Amino acid sequence: MYDGETKRPAQARTSNLNEELGQVGYIMSDKTGTLTCNLMEFVKCSIAGVAYGHGMTEVERALTRIKGDGPLEAVDTLSNLPRYHGDTRSSGNSIKGFNFRDERIMNGQWVNKPHSNVIQLFFQTLAVCNTAVPERNKQTGEITYEAESPDELAFVISAREIGFELFERTQSSVSLHELDPETGKKVTRVYQILEILEFSSHRKMMSVIVRTMENQILLLCKGADSEILERLSDEGRLFEAKTKEHVRTYAEAGLRVMLIAYRELGEGEYIEWNAEFSNAKATETADRIEMMDEVADKIEKDLILLGATAIEDKLQKRKKKKVPECIDKLAQATIKIWVLTGDKMETAVNIGLLRRGMRLITITLDFPEIKALERQGDKEAIFKASLESVKEQLIYGKKQVDSVKECPIEYGLVIDGKSLAFALDKELEKKFLELALACASVLCCRSTPKQKALVTRLVKTDCSKTTLAIGDGGNDVSMLQEADIGVGINGVEGMQKSDHVEKGNERAVMSSDFAIAQFRFLERLLLVHGRWCYRRIAMMVCYFFYKNIAFGFTLFWFEAYASFSGQPAYNDWYMSFYNVFFTSLPVIALGVFDQDVSARLCLKYPLLYREGIKNILFSWPCILLWICNGVLSSIIIFFFTVNSMINQAFRRDGQVVDYEILGVTMYTCVVWAVNCQIALSINYFTWIQHFLIWGSIAFWYIFLVIYGFLSPRVSTTAYMVFVEACASSILYWLVTLLVVISTLLPYFSFRAFQSRFLPMAHDKLQVQRSEDSEAEMDHAKENLRQINVS
Repeated sequence: MYDGETKRPAQARTSNLNEELGQVGYIMSDKTGTLTCNLMEFVKCSIAGVAYGHGMTEVERALTRIKGDGPLEAVDTLSNLPRYHGDTRSSGNSIKGFNFRDERIMNGQWVNKPHSNVIQLFFQTLAVCNTAVPERNKQTGEITYEAESPDELAFVISAREIGFELFERTQSSVSLHELDPETGKKVTRVYQILEILEFSSHRKMMSVIVRTMENQILLLCKGADSEILERLSDEGRLFEAKTKEHVRTYAEAGLRVMLIAYRELGEGEYIEWNAEFSNAKATETADRIEMMDEVADKIEKDLILLGATAIEDKLQKRKKKKVPECIDKLAQATIKIWVLTGDKMETAVNIGLLRRGMRLITITLDFPEIKALERQGDKEAIFKASLESVKEQLIYGKKQVDSVKECPIEYGLVIDGKSLAFALDKELEKKFLELALACASVLCCRSTPKQKALVTRLVKTDCSKTTLAIGDGGNDVSMLQEADIGVGINGVEGMQKSDHVEKGNERAVMSSDFAIAQFRFLERLLLVHGRWCYRRIAMMVCYFFYKNIAFGFTLFWFEAYASFSGQPAYNDWYMSFYNVFFTSLPVIALGVFDQDVSARLCLKYPLLYREGIKNILFSWPCILLWICNGVLSSIIIFFFTVNSMINQAFRRDGQVVDYEILGVTMYTCVVWAVNCQIALSINYFTWIQHFLIWGSIAFWYIFLVIYGFLSPRVSTTAYMVFVEACASSILYWLVTLLVVISTLLPYFSFRAFQSRFLPMAHDKLQVQRSEDSEAEMDHAKENLRQINVS
């Protein structure tokens, strides 16, 4: 799981969740930077109701193939211009963050368009409404930018390529080189920054108040369509219908959409507002941020719509593995993936996460009745109507899913942020969870970081399955911490130069339990390493039950046999060393090295992962079977040994077996039985396992010899017992052989019966591999025979 491109290995930041990686039932995933590359490219835009840019995104190409496998359309449906498939940049002039092509506004041609003033203000907003810092290379004179986010970087670069170059920023102003539409020459314009209203997950927009060289005060805004459209004035809706149509088309193409708007402020209005905002900013109470947002809302109103931007963030892909293939493998393993994103609904739906033929259940508050109440401003009426609407949609959606339970039809649930806020209400959260769990996929769009954490907590609390959250930014930290397992993406976003972005990625990684460079590595982390760890630890714990019960119950049977007289069955040092030297190392080898199937087959057959989700190997029936096996082994060891040796002549002088010899013989049988038992349980042998298993048995004999040579005051009942009595007696060796074989027979018979008549998934695969190997060997022998004959 090493990413050669970013030079980043996978990191395990905790060691007590390894087995839970093999039991994940739900994955809560962010989209941007997690499923996608987080390398934003400006590809299209809508200005003054006119669509510009005519490239085809990879989501559009995928949708075209799904809908009919026909040839890709040659003409863009919005611009009615020839479409360019793939990367629209010329190979010689590749510009990171800019993948836009439209001769109508490039190379200064925008000055000839009917709404040139709107186009000018649109790109001025992109160049000014940001916190990007330009840096000039002293040798080449080239300007590069440090931005807080990849989106912002793409906006600044696109504005520069169209002709609005941000070349200098100070604490109080920004300077642009831009084309003067009247003279047709490049001019320098300076914008005095009066205030910056920063972006937040709650506001979902950013604004800058600037004073132009003409002494105008402008409020320049960019933000989510759900926020901007609600703040437009009646005069500012001139291009609303066309822009909304373009926004919907862009979102369906998998593009990230942001609206651009502005407003001209009066001097008195600004002074009055600035005084109130300064007071809120100077407040030191806990609700300071909320107060600043409330004051910001007072100025961010009556906006005039300029247009919309469309940014492409491609799904992660490499030569060997792509995100959709990884998601499909995880779905085959019966892991359900929930995507919690801040993107628009159409963008999230068409990003490629919902499989072909899946029916959608969409829960939204985008209804005329709700919008009418919002315009009236009656908050109580809005709350009641919204809550009732979401409740009805949840009930209807559950009926839809229940009606096709017997049919092979899958449903996907899509819910937006506003509806999710009501669905997470205590009155509706159970209905929401019931519907969501019944669906194959869940997409929560326009969700805030808090909503991501609440959804994750809801699933973790009310479901019996393990939840895993995966994200790459600071807004995913609460979700990562809330899940049973948190996986941080330490990839491309962490490589950005911006301190803000890098800190967000660092917070995500530091808050996670595991860190990987690409989402595609999640497939191997779960299906291979997670599954192996689950099997190893489950087998190791069950085996610990077995070996200690098998040993401990021989002591119980002996005490009962000796009428609870206090006569010890074993020497004190035998019992002290049992879990230290004679049986501990093989079980560690089992927990570290065992593999029932190879990594290649784990990835090829994802259904093997179901064993962990269903917790088959560490369920109560499985544990009780191992306990019963331990009790049965102790019965066989004790009673077979006692009945075989008591009252039998053991030494050459005819002396019968005493308690010292009986104890050594029983202990020898225990050591042999539990170590051979683990040999039967191991699926994948290396020289290390062989060395530790047979070495542990050999060490028992070495210890017995050395300890027996010590003074009787030290060795007590073990003095010369092996050298003088046991080693020379054929009865000792025959009893050991008989008892060990008898002890292993029940487990061997059970596994043979289970593999033949009630096989588990890995049993079937092992049999298939064995049959395939035999067929290949027979085929090779036949080919060799024909060659020899010829």
